[in-house]
Amino acid sequence: MGILYSEPICQAAYQNDLGQVWRWAKESNHYVDIQDSFNGDTPLICACRRGHLRIVSFLLRRNADVNLKNLKERTCLHYAVKKRFTFFDYLLIILLMPVLLIGYFLMVSKTKQNETLVRMLLNAGVEVNATDCDGYTALHYACQMKNQTLVPLLLEAHADPMIKNKHGESSLDIAQRLKFSQIALMLKRAS
Repeated sequence: MGILYSEPICQAAYQNDLGQVWRWAKESNHYVDIQDSFNGDTPLICACRRGHLRIVSFLLRRNADVNLKNLKERTCLHYAVKKRFTFFDYLLIILLMPVLLIGYFLMVSKTKQNETLVRMLLNAGVEVNATDCDGYTALHYACQMKNQTLVPLLLEAHADPMIKNKHGESSLDIAQRLKFSQIALMLKRAS
């Protein structure tokens, strides 16, 4: 089921209903950046939580503010980087892997989709070093998830690997603690 939002445009963005998002945005452009009363998510954050590229693209064309934060002080970039495969995605990958490697291609496709989402947000001017309520940047999350695709993308956008979270850990510290040596090497070169 997922999350229920008090703002209809947020719910539509979360559920990938482009028609409803379009109707609300057409009614008033103020709905593009409206924040849900429960957790402060914007339609853009809602779409990024689920990786809905068409809705993100539409909202960016309507000049949605990529730097608005929700009550956890997270931007849409935090959610785009934290996006993981769903249980259903894993199930499909496992079931389809033996069938001509269809599962593998599904996994690659989902990974590319997430990379495209992050690129769109970076190109729209999202603050790459924005911290959430725990002091985490998108780079912290990418390191924590061992995402070797997004780390170089974030570094290219000038993500700072030395920003420390509330636990005193930088992205480099996280990569070293988790023994992600390739990511640690990327971060050392960037700092």
